[in-house]
Amino acid sequence: MRLPVALLLASSLAFPVQAAVHRYGGLTLAPSGGEVATIELDGGTHPAVVLRNAGDGRVVRRIDPCATCSYSGLTFTPKGDGVAFLARDRERGVVTLMIARGDGVRPVATVEGLASTPRFSPDGKRVAMLITLGATKDVGATQAGARQVGEIGVANDEQRLAIVPVGEGTTKAMPLSPQGRYIYEYDWTPDGTALVVTSALGNGDANWWVATLDRVDANTGAVTAIARPSTQINMPRVSPDGKTVAYIGGLMSDFGSIGGDVWTVPLAGGTPTDQTKGQPITFTSLAWTKGGLRAATLRNDQMGAVAIEPGRAPRPLFARPVGLSAGDGRIAWDAKGEMAASVVEDFTHAPAIYAGPATALRQITHDNDAAHPAVQARSVTWTNEGFTVQGWLLSPLSARPGVKAPMIVQVHGGPAAASTPRFIEKGLASAFEDAGYYRFLPNPRGSYGQGEAFTAANKRDFGGGDLRDILAGIDAVEKLAPVDDVRLGLTGCSYGGFMAMWANTQTNRFKAIVAGAGLSDWVSYYGTNGINTWMIPYFGKSVYDDYKAYEDVSAVYHVKTARTPTFIYVGERDIEVPPTQSVEWWNALKSQDVPTSLVIYPDAGHCVPTQAGDVMNRQLAWFGKYLGQPQR
Repeated sequence: MRLPVALLLASSLAFPVQAAVHRYGGLTLAPSGGEVATIELDGGTHPAVVLRNAGDGRVVRRIDPCATCSYSGLTFTPKGDGVAFLARDRERGVVTLMIARGDGVRPVATVEGLASTPRFSPDGKRVAMLITLGATKDVGATQAGARQVGEIGVANDEQRLAIVPVGEGTTKAMPLSPQGRYIYEYDWTPDGTALVVTSALGNGDANWWVATLDRVDANTGAVTAIARPSTQINMPRVSPDGKTVAYIGGLMSDFGSIGGDVWTVPLAGGTPTDQTKGQPITFTSLAWTKGGLRAATLRNDQMGAVAIEPGRAPRPLFARPVGLSAGDGRIAWDAKGEMAASVVEDFTHAPAIYAGPATALRQITHDNDAAHPAVQARSVTWTNEGFTVQGWLLSPLSARPGVKAPMIVQVHGGPAAASTPRFIEKGLASAFEDAGYYRFLPNPRGSYGQGEAFTAANKRDFGGGDLRDILAGIDAVEKLAPVDDVRLGLTGCSYGGFMAMWANTQTNRFKAIVAGAGLSDWVSYYGTNGINTWMIPYFGKSVYDDYKAYEDVSAVYHVKTARTPTFIYVGERDIEVPPTQSVEWWNALKSQDVPTSLVIYPDAGHCVPTQAGDVMNRQLAWFGKYLGQPQR
């Protein structure tokens, strides 16, 4: 593969960094609300499980029993007198379930493969978890896929439920739920006799979009149907009285990118009811506490929490223009639903743990108080075609009033997702701003943040109204900041990659484009990707029943109007958007003599996270070549 000299030279660039930001992973809160547990780097390069007092953030204990392991799945015992977690030894291919109580740590069960999401039974005598024996890849469609060789479709990784006793010995975890059914999420019933799950038959990566809500017997593994929702579903939660199941249901384009309304259905089965219908809010995580339903929310530029009582409007608890994260959802709750904890950050403030009463969370950790911002940030709102749209403008610290500079528009994936605040560290994350570019992160129609109607507004309209929202957003930004309209760049990955390819055929406003893992031909994509059930809710029919709907939004059918130089990148083992989509677009652009370059990264998965530095170097070189270097 021959590359422009500028791109080859870019691979040698290094990104300046400040002192490492302290990260808090997998946060969970004790049932009493008195302690939080997180996974943190223990003064070096190896992580540890850290227990802290939830009142003042003081470290109570550090737990690191395996020098070769990574940790995940933190969960407190029902009494709060211990914490369970998973220790993964990648070299050995073994995951060990461990429980720490007092000063001791002991192994409870081992899994030869993958494991996640341990949860104690209500009486604390058993632990359930999701296991994948003999896994050929990490869980999830965004992970690098197993190579497709031999007879295709006859064998798939299966994530199944396992339940192990909390005894004195160590057991080998074995599946309880039946073969052929992939389990995505679960929750115990209060009596400990069953678990409510989201599940699908067949390939787990491909079929989450048609998952059902089911009950699994905790003794026999027998499966009973509860509901077959018409939406995608996440976070099943059983009521404390064991009569009702709540879940988040909505139009979702990716597993793990959670957003929708809060629905309920009787545990015995029935028709689900939308408890938050019409709310201009996206609900992003859910807990059913003794005090009632609690949900994390996204509304325009603010994340927060609400209490939900069926039949009434959600009661706000707090909302801030920040990013929230926790181990099992964005907010961790105590048993009563009164105390909460979350890792809080925004574009200019590094992560810190906040905890306390849900209406008065306060900062309890200060490891990052000295971290300096690498960008300036502001929320931007504009109107277009009857929609009020929101996005974020990131500016270089070196920006000079009145001095025009180029801007890069970065479109998020999904499309059911949103760009939300996260701390921008000095270095790779701030590379565009350090180079002098403004960066615009729009949340056009189809995004989360304004309720289900807004999220569904791009059905059968990919690249239509959402692209017009983005272009209108650029106009709004140019009224607020000295952006040079003749030096605009466009980038994005996944759905953002589609938008980068598609926009090239619809407008000449951008002077350079970078398309990561993009979709150029929805017709060929439908038959070659590993997750095609996601498209039915958007297109209404399969490609075989409505070719024209897929052709109409395929960039390759409109390539003769493309003029903008485009750098394309993709992972060799991307199963969400196979590299053939990028090859098609590369060839199409070459046929029109449009400057283009394509890099396929060996063994990489979706959006190439393993080679982020090289991707950024190449982007900077491409934008520098076609937009010109910003004045600094």
